[in-house]
Amino acid sequence: MTTPAQTPPPPYFAVIFTSVRTDGDNGYGEMAKQMVELASEQPGFLGFESARQEIGISVSYWASEEAIAAWKEDVAHRQAQNQARDWYRAFRVRVCRVEREYGF
Repeated sequence: MTTPAQTPPPPYFAVIFTSVRTDGDNGYGEMAKQMVELASEQPGFLGFESARQEIGISVSYWASEEAIAAWKEDVAHRQAQNQARDWYRAFRVRVCRVEREYGF
């Protein structure tokens, strides 16, 4: 069963990655899986959620802005970022501070 990421009480941070894919996989599927596995091993990583239709939306949750910056500079992550034009026609990254959350 798929469930939303289990995050701690706020505040924490969210990185929202929205994208429009290029045609074909071009190695994306395997790299995306590897990046989620690697991110989950990083200090300050709290969780991950993703959905894809016409626009893909992936959200990763982090304990601090410093943890986000360290992930952005991770060597393997940088190598994946260098392939962005193979996988995306367009994308945006948004970094947010989560102040409240609720749900069931």
